[in-house]
Amino acid sequence: MPLSAPQQRLAVTVKGYPRLSETFIAQEILALEQRGLSLEIWSLRHPTEKAVHPMNRAIKAPVRYLPEYLYEEPLRVLKGLFWGLRQPGFRALMRAFRADLKRDLTANRVRRLGQALVMGRELPPGIRHLHVHYLHTPASVVRYAALLTGRTWTFSAHAKDIWTTPDWEKREKLAEALWGVTCTAEGGRHLQALAPRPDHVSLVYHGLDLARFPAPPDSHSSRDGSDPADPVRIVSVGRAVAKKGFGDLLKALAALPPDLHWRFVHVGGGELLDTLKAQAKNDGIADKVAFLGPKAQPDIIALLREADIFVLPSKKARSGDQDGLPNVLMEAASQKLAVIATDFAGIPEFIRNDREGQLVPSGDWEALSNALNLLAREPERRASYGAASFERLRRDFSMDGGIEILEERFRAVLGDQPATGPVTV
Repeated sequence: MPLSAPQQRLAVTVKGYPRLSETFIAQEILALEQRGLSLEIWSLRHPTEKAVHPMNRAIKAPVRYLPEYLYEEPLRVLKGLFWGLRQPGFRALMRAFRADLKRDLTANRVRRLGQALVMGRELPPGIRHLHVHYLHTPASVVRYAALLTGRTWTFSAHAKDIWTTPDWEKREKLAEALWGVTCTAEGGRHLQALAPRPDHVSLVYHGLDLARFPAPPDSHSSRDGSDPADPVRIVSVGRAVAKKGFGDLLKALAALPPDLHWRFVHVGGGELLDTLKAQAKNDGIADKVAFLGPKAQPDIIALLREADIFVLPSKKARSGDQDGLPNVLMEAASQKLAVIATDFAGIPEFIRNDREGQLVPSGDWEALSNALNLLAREPERRASYGAASFERLRRDFSMDGGIEILEERFRAVLGDQPATGPVTV
């Protein structure tokens, strides 16, 4: 009886693994794995957080870590180099690298070459295709490794990687990748304009696996901010970085009228955390604000269930970085929590103003303060927003649709079944 051919595997490359801020990636990996795809995870960085999301614990795929800094593992890098010199794809790799280096003369560019050499040498023979999350540095490593080994590759683009990567670099990566997906219509339109053809990039929302979340509470509180012993509870989740706009949020909170009683909780780490704490102290609201740092998903869900308003004042950072469609908005909606956010990036694709929540102009802390003041006093409107956002999430932003598209496409590149048509933006 003939032996069946070994299952072809997919290498999924990420910048760091696991990361609490990237539950959407963990959700996708776990769902694909549960549908029978054989995966390996390749990470450019080791984890920096102590807490681990339950989804990461459930993922069975092996994780391989590339040298984060080349000098830390010189023997591994040298082995990759000497192996690479003997490969047919080495010349193509070096042509691409030299062209990139002329336009981006940085140590970071050299590091990506070294990581690609290591990856190329250490990829098991059963890995047929490479998929990468983020179109900036992780995609450089995967692109170089693909050129070196003759493998195909695809990408998922998200937010910062779309808006801070130079157009020349995006054009070249788009031309070499088999296809790509992105999680917002805005990002899709931008990448389609740079792609060899528009259907080279498709819109695939992350969505949310509602099976991972408890059913929303039967009802939320009727707090209206009038009782100092039972203040309105406001919460936000996200890294303390410029694009999240938390400085604007603190200004908005500080401007709330004295007759409104409230408390605010922030969850997340980030480089600006100390700055935000100092701002809250200087604005005289430190006694009403709590910065809890990074938390695991069960703790976040507990906070969402107890809160009255979820706020996310995203905006464009000076570096050009900006959000896509933050998953935390869908997580808030999963608990029927009223949302106030900015009319920016991919947010309006999910939250429509005065339907699933309240949207205010990006960077306008006065408008944000006014929206908070009014919604805090109107529990009935909060309940209406929460119910509408949950229904939109359940109807239009469940995880299954996007995972089905990705499964079909990955099975096609692995030879399991013919490819399906693209999903247009």
